[in-house]
Amino acid sequence: MPLISEETLHKKTSQELTLLLYEAALNNLESAIDEINRKKYENANFHLQKTNDILHRLGVGINYDAGVLSDQLEQLYNYLADQLIVANVQKDVDKVKHVHTILNTLFIAWIEAVKKRKDSTERTNIKQTNAYEKNALYEE
Repeated sequence: MPLISEETLHKKTSQELTLLLYEAALNNLESAIDEINRKKYENANFHLQKTNDILHRLGVGINYDAGVLSDQLEQLYNYLADQLIVANVQKDVDKVKHVHTILNTLFIAWIEAVKKRKDSTERTNIKQTNAYEKNALYEE
């Protein structure tokens, strides 16, 4: 993953930052799988720990005003973190792949949610602009 400048990072919405975290987690899991297959366990450990740190950050960022969904997402993050700990101890590629599959599903869903939100925001902006232009025409 290419490095992002601080300025660019500060311009990201919380939803876009979440996408970056998912992407980083997926990249670390893929690296961990490669390292386990190459029997480079110290490197695999590093990538799995980074992924666990990311899962922790994702959990901290949950909006609990969302209700049941936020509670379930927290439980899912905790489950994934637990699976990574077991995978790391056992150097179990299948468990890492299992976590990767679930995170990838969340990543794809999050991409769709961000797209829909952008579309909704753009429609709202267009409506507001049209309302402004309509009122501006009547004021003349």
